[in-house]
Amino acid sequence: MNAATRSLVLWFPDWPVTALRRQRGRVDAAGVDAAGVDAAAPDVAGMDAAALAIVHANTVVACSAAARADGVRRGQRRRDAQARCPRLEIVPADPERDARMFSPIVTRIEQLAPGVQIIRPGLCALRARGPARYYGGENAAACEILDLLAEAEELPGVRAGVADGPFTAEQAARATAPDAPVRVVADGAAAEFLAPLPVTSLQDDGLAHLLSRLGVHTLGAFADLDRALVHDRFGPVGRRLHELAGGADSRPVQPRTPPPELDREVAFEPAVEAAEQVAFGMRMAADEFIGGLGAVDLVCTELRVELVGERGERSERVWLHPRSFDAAAVIDRVRWQLAEDAQNHVLRSGVVLARIHPEAVDAASAHQPAIFGSGPDDRVHHALSRVQAMLGHRGVLTPAIGGGRWLSERQVLVPWGDRGDRAVAAQRSRPWPGSLPPPAPATVFPHPQLVDVVSETGVIVEVDERGTLSAPPARLTEAGRGRDIVSWAGPWTVDERGWDAARARRAHRFQIVDAEQNAWLLVCEGGRWAAEARYD
Repeated sequence: MNAATRSLVLWFPDWPVTALRRQRGRVDAAGVDAAGVDAAAPDVAGMDAAALAIVHANTVVACSAAARADGVRRGQRRRDAQARCPRLEIVPADPERDARMFSPIVTRIEQLAPGVQIIRPGLCALRARGPARYYGGENAAACEILDLLAEAEELPGVRAGVADGPFTAEQAARATAPDAPVRVVADGAAAEFLAPLPVTSLQDDGLAHLLSRLGVHTLGAFADLDRALVHDRFGPVGRRLHELAGGADSRPVQPRTPPPELDREVAFEPAVEAAEQVAFGMRMAADEFIGGLGAVDLVCTELRVELVGERGERSERVWLHPRSFDAAAVIDRVRWQLAEDAQNHVLRSGVVLARIHPEAVDAASAHQPAIFGSGPDDRVHHALSRVQAMLGHRGVLTPAIGGGRWLSERQVLVPWGDRGDRAVAAQRSRPWPGSLPPPAPATVFPHPQLVDVVSETGVIVEVDERGTLSAPPARLTEAGRGRDIVSWAGPWTVDERGWDAARARRAHRFQIVDAEQNAWLLVCEGGRWAAEARYD
């Protein structure tokens, strides 16, 4: 049996939650303004305090500290978690998001200690020998890496474990505490450290359940079983887990092959003032950028453009594409970013550095045209792209459904090619108490149309502060035309900004059906009635 390799494992607790927050923060900071929504700085404190649960197959797989404080736990059913925490936000699991957000973290770690193996997103390992020699010990090496992640990547909660083999090092990392984030298990002490841990640490539910029924509850008790008998009863998998339980982890750390350097940058000396000059200077870099991606059978679907001014100003933004970028599309994004920076006074001096980075890539095979072309869709795409290149970034807009309490607020225009669904979806997923549940009306009036709603006696129907009607609605008058009301539902009260007397708003929504079987969404506010939308 091979000797165990001294391994350093980094554990990022609740990584799916962290990945979601980092993605939302990136969208809020870089792409929200492109979707026409509020582009204020991301509310990091609010995101940290939110009760979040990542769910797969109706089971909680990760949750935030705020949700955990309310009693939410991994492994709970979705309904049980919501019962424990009514304010819980449920988000579907997304392995691609977890991996995408983890990749730059690994790249950062490789700057200090090359040879990182990604066990899974949120958990990685590396050989401890090299970093320990360089930084003067295993504990010092682990602390140095954690300090880098806390400062450079704003990840203060990372834990580290050092032990014989990746499995024991992972358990050591999980045994740490926030005030002591590093645990070093001495060489040769793996079996002693693992002995009191539960058999569930092996992450094999079937075996753990069976061992518990047999009265074997700890790794030490499992390791004491006869190796040959374990192999006969549980096969090769059982034998492998038996070795892990005894601290005999012979698996070597298998470093990943770092991806090729795909970034391109151009330095301008002297600084360049004109946007067209910057765009012209980036042409060769854009060609090399697309060519480098093509050499590894990749295409870029999200592009990060970074611009640095002569006085140290920085402009950074993520651009999206409905399909994939070519060199011309890259140059267009650089030009558009410069134009918006000039308009918003972001860059107040000439550009000295421009850098392009593939924020998200996809397999080139997934973007190959069909044998007979893609018909009208392809022609529409090229036509709109040409118009946008002439008119600018916001010259061609597409509609999307955003978040909000009022239907007119939810109509958002997104620049063509930005795939603003991510930014809009992030806004839409926020809690909107009082918002209208689906299905939404087909016709939304740009401005609510004033109407009258009266009772059987012809008196205007009023709604008091408690939501009680003065009389049942009997007749609707819209655009001078009277309509008998055959059924109605409501009121549903909408309260906005109750803390701000100047902007506070309180209204009551109703759904009514007239005698012609037309359904209306009405709003009663301050004793006045208006039609917000119609169900066609």
